Amino acid sequence: MAAAAAASPACKCFLVTGSPGIGKSTLVMRAVEKLKASHPHLNIRGFYTREVREGSGRVGFEVVTLDGRRGPLASSKFSSSESLRWPNVGKYKVDVASFESLALPELQIKDGVDLYVIDEVGKMELFSSSFFPAVLRVLESNIPVLGSIPIPKCGRDIPGEQRPKVC
Repeated sequence: MAAAAAASPACKCFLVTGSPGIGKSTLVMRAVEKLKASHPHLNIRGFYTREVREGSGRVGFEVVTLDGRRGPLASSKFSSSESLRWPNVGKYKVDVASFESLALPELQIKDGVDLYVIDEVGKMELFSSSFFPAVLRVLESNIPVLGSIPIPKCGRDIPGEQRPKVC
């Protein structure tokens, strides 16, 4: 076991965890802003999720890539016949196809990437069967990762048999 650990390269990841609404995404995005300001030539890829509000109430979430593309992740306002088949998290319907079309290309391993940002690895994102394997490939690439993982209210969100190695 010691030989295997010594032979494998070190994983370079910083993962923020905490309860919903505690500021994980804010911390991740402020860190990205500081990195971009202090190291403007860094090639940073990835995405973050953002609340969508109407007035003072939250009506959903959107996924935003670091180059500014955005699309719906989940909403309490989806009402198409197609959305009736989408998975639920609380009052929100999760648009897995929209999430995958934006997030998965950002997690492709590419030469010249200095940092991957993954905000977040949560219940909504994990409805995508392709997302967790993509996250594992990023972690195994040994390219630095900055990400967030919420503490689930109950149970375990991350699949138990496919845990990433501890960084």
